[in-house]
Amino acid sequence: MNLTLLLTAAEEAKLLAQAQAQGVTPEVLVRRVLEPLIAATLENLPDATRSNRHISEVIAERMKALPPEVFDQLPIDGASEHDHYLYGSPKRHP
Repeated sequence: MNLTLLLTAAEEAKLLAQAQAQGVTPEVLVRRVLEPLIAATLENLPDATRSNRHISEVIAERMKALPPEVFDQLPIDGASEHDHYLYGSPKRHP
């Protein structure tokens, strides 16, 4: 997985300085900081979360956490025009 972090110029400078002080790249530094958090999170997940659940169950569970205003912003033709919204293709039914 690739992750993009939006940093201010000051934050970027601090990250670069810390990485240089440790003799590593910024990517390695960030990975070192995140590894304990990721490991702790995985250890604390209930067994049901780690099991091989059907993808529809996972999606439904995650959708419950979204506020209603997120759904209000979704296009009503998102399913039929998914190529348009994902890839910028022309709409099939304008």
